[in-house]
Amino acid sequence: MKKIIPALTIAGLMLTGAFATEGGAKLPPKEKFHLYLLIGQSNMAGRGKLTYAEAVSTDRILKFSKENAWTPATEPLHFDKSVAGAGIGMSFARVMADAAPDVTVGLIPCAVGGTPLDRWGKGGDLYKQAVVRAKLAMKDGTLKGILWHQGESDAGSEEKARSYGERLAKMVASLRAELGAGEAPFVAGKLGEFLKRADKSGKPSCWPVVNEQIGALPQRVARAAAVESTGLKDKGDGVHFDTPALREFGKRYAAAMQQLQKGKP
Repeated sequence: MKKIIPALTIAGLMLTGAFATEGGAKLPPKEKFHLYLLIGQSNMAGRGKLTYAEAVSTDRILKFSKENAWTPATEPLHFDKSVAGAGIGMSFARVMADAAPDVTVGLIPCAVGGTPLDRWGKGGDLYKQAVVRAKLAMKDGTLKGILWHQGESDAGSEEKARSYGERLAKMVASLRAELGAGEAPFVAGKLGEFLKRADKSGKPSCWPVVNEQIGALPQRVARAAAVESTGLKDKGDGVHFDTPALREFGKRYAAAMQQLQKGKP
């Protein structure tokens, strides 16, 4: 059984979980260790500023590290780039853990900033990487759902934007099958409504089309939900959600996940 790496100190704040004991501790029983795969691009990886005031308790929340080891879920959860920060995963996990006091939540971070959907489709490098990490993590726990946030990189082409839903549906089917996860609940969040309608060169951005495609995902994919991004603010760069928005977004993801797990649309 894998051991837990001792908790880390970030910005002078010790954020520890129930399993952050010196020398490590045994993981919970597999059926009580609920795993969630986090995939997509930068807004899933998280670019929010980490502050003491916005910190989330890691009690009964673990993350699968870059070294494929279970550690306390200190942020940043992701390690795709040095700018990784607060994201969707922590507030999502907090809601899920609080709703089931006898359960430990395990997050499997695999998102990578600036990546198109094609790299997440079957055969793509990021798809393969996520499958490998998920299978390793699933030796210790039970996959309960998949979280997805991506689409900014596909918004520059009308063709890609209009085919987004079909391509995403194929990815979901392939991923579920390869992981042997049946119809594991799949939750996708819409892109930020603060995105500009054109890039710096004046080329139109088709992000509203991508959002339409994400919104229609439940009609294409069984046990899938789309989460609204209405009212969520950016961090000032017109691309990434700020930390309060990410905390709220995570809660919205959790609400959608809980509905799917209850068998409700």
